[in-house]
Amino acid sequence: MRLFCLTIVSVYLSWSSIMAADWQPVQNRIVSRWTQDVSSQNPLPEYPRPQLVRNTWKNLNGLWNYAVCENTANKPDQFDGKILVPYPIESALSGVAKAVGPDQILWYQRSFNIPEEWAGKQILLNFGAVDWEAKVWINGTLAGSHRGGYDAFSINITDYLNDNKEQEIVVSVYDPTDKGTQPRGKQVAKPRTIWYTAVTGIWQTVWIEPVEPVHIERLKMTPNIDDETLAVQIINEQKNDDCRVVIDVFENDKKLSQAEGTIGESIKIPVKDPKLWTPDSPFLYDIKIKIKDGKGNVCDQITSYFGMRKISMHKDEKGVNRLFLNNKCLFQFGLLDQGWWPDGLYTAPTDEALRYDIEATKKMGFNLARKHVKIEPARWYYWCDKLGLLIWQDMPSGDKYIKPDEADIVRGKESAQQFRYELKEMIDGFYNHPCIVMWVPFNEGWGQFETENITQWIKEYDPSRLVNNTSGWSDRFVGDVCDLHRYPGPDMPPLEEKRAAILGEFGGLGLPMEGHLWQADKNWGYKGYANQEELLTAYKDLIIKLQDLVDKGLAAAIYTQTTDVEIEVNGMMTYDREIIKLDLEKLNKLNAQVYSEK
Repeated sequence: MRLFCLTIVSVYLSWSSIMAADWQPVQNRIVSRWTQDVSSQNPLPEYPRPQLVRNTWKNLNGLWNYAVCENTANKPDQFDGKILVPYPIESALSGVAKAVGPDQILWYQRSFNIPEEWAGKQILLNFGAVDWEAKVWINGTLAGSHRGGYDAFSINITDYLNDNKEQEIVVSVYDPTDKGTQPRGKQVAKPRTIWYTAVTGIWQTVWIEPVEPVHIERLKMTPNIDDETLAVQIINEQKNDDCRVVIDVFENDKKLSQAEGTIGESIKIPVKDPKLWTPDSPFLYDIKIKIKDGKGNVCDQITSYFGMRKISMHKDEKGVNRLFLNNKCLFQFGLLDQGWWPDGLYTAPTDEALRYDIEATKKMGFNLARKHVKIEPARWYYWCDKLGLLIWQDMPSGDKYIKPDEADIVRGKESAQQFRYELKEMIDGFYNHPCIVMWVPFNEGWGQFETENITQWIKEYDPSRLVNNTSGWSDRFVGDVCDLHRYPGPDMPPLEEKRAAILGEFGGLGLPMEGHLWQADKNWGYKGYANQEELLTAYKDLIIKLQDLVDKGLAAAIYTQTTDVEIEVNGMMTYDREIIKLDLEKLNKLNAQVYSEK
């Protein structure tokens, strides 16, 4: 028996050595402490969709074959090597760190098997996100395609599977980066100042799961704290009138209520005396949902969660428009969060790393993050829900720019359609997260078009949240807030009768920290300082001025920014997350001043 165990250990170690030999992080820049925790055999193993969880699934993250070819080429006969999915090819964690040009195609290939116990089921292939245009082949046949760099998509691959044990998946990805009009955020081919390394290809988890022909495709949950209910809607492309939806709500494993209805129907469930979700007390209820057929058989079963919270804009006792959470005035004070990593670029190395930024933001005394022209994986919003961090969610920018005094751009038909599609996918994909309290379609005139129509559409499509028509400049006097940017600031826009005044960006105080830099010199900040003492003094001066603006009616403020990013050194933390630049105790005392009762 001992010999058998030793043999098994020997085989495992040999296999681990082979896998390790196929992949190593590229060592040409700084990395985060979580790089050492990344395993080529099981990267990002957590279930990637926390608000629609099925117990049975299979993660396809890991080592795939890859090749970069001219964009006229078919599937390559040979591949260039191994890439670690889901880290983008330009990142150190991919094991490649290679740029892909707008005239090239990135190819992926791997084999997988379907567990025997899934026999007779429909098999869904799920992608968390692929930047930007993906085509997917299963066993040599095109199974589906998708355009959009930030939204999840699924392909039913059942009809493309063979009777063999091994199945082949091939994915091609085209990404024009800054040569195209698609939403892309801060990615550029040639990084500089506030523009960062491009991201191409698969950058979120890939997985498969078995389902019945009738299953939950999308879940929409809308809390109402005023009438103490939760509205739940199962949204499927194909409706089945014979099926029933059964919903159970739990508070700490105690069943609170149950309701039944049909697919497509908005089912109201009582949540009496609700525990309200706030940054200080981010209580989450659990929910279980079943679909039963006409005979009472369970077709699908998922678990999820929700928070009872309300976001609104009202006048305070002085007649000034303020932001309210759960019918109480709350000053929202947070960080501009770019969501970039030195080792994974768009992709955090581990789930622990993903969580760390949120924990650090709260430890620094902020209750908010503005997710800046990027959309994160669903687990990032899960941690914001779980830990209690308010989120303003930007739509990733793209296409042309306008100056503050210029009219909206006129997008081409394809560009406009793609923007609207990805905007709707963002709202649909993250609608259920209580942490998100504001949608921001445009930033500083970038890609800004049909502002009044876009803002009105968002307000009607999701009346449960606030809308910021544009953060920065080119304000069209619509939406719920008037948003000013001022560096270093602070400052505020004039008070208005129907909108709240907010400071969407300010600060940007820069401090390069030796040994924690993307590059040794020529780093950039809005305003630079020599050491941490100088930085603290400057920050204190900003907060004193900010407090005066809060007293005058400022409803929210966003400081730039959570971390350094590449050559930009405006972060509260270094890019590798090793140093919080200001003393936490002093920082908390300063930040606490802006939360005084209004």
